[in-house]
Amino acid sequence: MKRTALLMIFAVGTLLSHAQDNYSNDQVQTLFSKNQSNGFYGAFSFGYSQLDGKDAAVYGVRGAFIFDHALAIGLGGYGFINDLDYHSHYNNQIFDYTLAGAYGGLLIEPIIGGRNPVHVSFPILVGVGGAALLDDYGPHYWDYDDRFEEVDHDFFLVVEPGIELEANLTKWFRTAAGVSYRYTSKVDLFATDEDVLRGFVFNLTFKFGRF
Repeated sequence: MKRTALLMIFAVGTLLSHAQDNYSNDQVQTLFSKNQSNGFYGAFSFGYSQLDGKDAAVYGVRGAFIFDHALAIGLGGYGFINDLDYHSHYNNQIFDYTLAGAYGGLLIEPIIGGRNPVHVSFPILVGVGGAALLDDYGPHYWDYDDRFEEVDHDFFLVVEPGIELEANLTKWFRTAAGVSYRYTSKVDLFATDEDVLRGFVFNLTFKFGRF
């Protein structure tokens, strides 16, 4: 009994001593603390979406600073193009339109388990963009410079939250597969719905940097 009590006292004393050492060495950590492992990356991505029920290609770039493998903050930008492939009648004429545009802004990306070989991140883009309807049959179809003629355009606000499954392939290279939802303000374009730009985006991203 006495031996058990002595062992318990010794264990408690050891724990208290260890806790005291940690307390004396502990410091409040900040995003820019020297104890943090900070980094950065640049990335490009390719994606697929649907605009007004039609296939669309989405491509983009982004760059961010990484704070202690847990949070990335930077900028991102994306472009999209889509052959809507529908016919609208205007002044007894039939037009085939392509919908194209771009958007970009602030990128905030919380990261869970960034030190693990495979982990999850939650990129959120908040920004502005512009979209245009292009007449796919310009005066000289064989001349690319004259092929597209702008029919209508508008600007919009955008918020695009997403989730990505990311793999650390090397110390300087990562790849991620993800899905996001592009939510925009109302868009006023000829012969399209006001929510024509809203929808899911499936993407593959390649990151290069110091992680």
